[in-house]
Amino acid sequence: MDLLRILIERWRNDPNSTYRTWFLWEERLKNFRSIRRGIAQVVEEIEAGRFGNVYKGSSLETIVGSIAEQRQIFKGADHAFLWKPKLRIPDIYENPENQRAFGCLLRHCSCCDTGEELITGIETIDKVRIKGLGPAVANLLYFLHPTLMPPFNTAIVNGFNAISGSKVKLGRWDQYLAMRSGMISLNAAYRDLLSNDFGALAGFLFDVGTGRFIAPPASNNDAARDAWLEELSKARVAAKSLETAMARDNAGDRTHTEIQAWLRDLGLALGYKVWIAANDRGRTFDGVALGTGCLDSLPESIKGSPGAEAIRLIDVLWLTSDQTRVMAAFEVEHSTSIYSGIVRMLDLALSSDLHGAEGLFLVAPDAREDEVRIQLRRPAFSSISNLSVRFLPYSELERHRDAIARFGTGIKAIHAISRVL
Repeated sequence: MDLLRILIERWRNDPNSTYRTWFLWEERLKNFRSIRRGIAQVVEEIEAGRFGNVYKGSSLETIVGSIAEQRQIFKGADHAFLWKPKLRIPDIYENPENQRAFGCLLRHCSCCDTGEELITGIETIDKVRIKGLGPAVANLLYFLHPTLMPPFNTAIVNGFNAISGSKVKLGRWDQYLAMRSGMISLNAAYRDLLSNDFGALAGFLFDVGTGRFIAPPASNNDAARDAWLEELSKARVAAKSLETAMARDNAGDRTHTEIQAWLRDLGLALGYKVWIAANDRGRTFDGVALGTGCLDSLPESIKGSPGAEAIRLIDVLWLTSDQTRVMAAFEVEHSTSIYSGIVRMLDLALSSDLHGAEGLFLVAPDAREDEVRIQLRRPAFSSISNLSVRFLPYSELERHRDAIARFGTGIKAIHAISRVL
């Protein structure tokens, strides 16, 4: 009897496991391109000497913060990068040479295609011995190469040790690479239950490492096995707080879908061709799929553009009737992180194919407007002030959408009910 297979199957089917709440979370895929672009910005600023010597307000804080706010598995991902003045770590802010070495690592890994090349980059930075900079950087590398580099944190390490019987330690690159090697073997053995994306296995190890799932006994004698199976069958994996959070997330998804449906119907009424995010087209609202009446594919001019990967995941696009121009782009942020949402909107706004759009709208509940404005005061978001990104509150959209659909032309009315950011 393969006890680990039984455990992975139980984990996959649990509604509150990281597999269900994070790995299969639709928003997860949207963050990859934005984080990659953010990493490129960090590299560019370091190489140009514009990065500065503080973490607070830096482009690195923006991108690491975006990672840290993605569900529980990445909670605390920013701790390793926070400047600790008494310890003078991590030493990439006040030491220009270390900062450039860090930038070289990110540049190298951004251009790599193989695991061997990534390991070479890691071994190179490890030789520099930058104080306070360790395998936490792997969380950045994961978003560059999800099939080659697994995420890294205390819970994942604890889960790996519990499952494999290893004694991997925190804080050292050689230990991380040893864990990565073991994860490759685990992933290969249970590929049918996991994924080419290391996020699935990392999520499983995270849940074991936090104690939500119990690792199989090291000795597979009948007594130990039966005791473990009995304990597993009795376990109430999800605590009440997690169940409440899950219910809230599901409610948020439903509201997100409803807003997309409003924007779809309004765009069609105004005579635009409408695109619904590729990963949302099959969702339903009032029994109707979101993709109903919308474009089945984006125009070739957009498909072949550098920003195509991000554009196809925009919640709603309005295009001219001849599909030659994007007139408006809408990102709906109901319960997901405003921080991550702004990163994604900035990414979309900077895409050359959207420069001609007459409106880039961040659509969110009225109560989140102050949160949006507070986040936009961060120096890393200063460039967004030069773009026509606007805040469209739910209440204004709900109050005026019928009248706009009946009497409106173009997106002038949408500008009237939205606010400049």
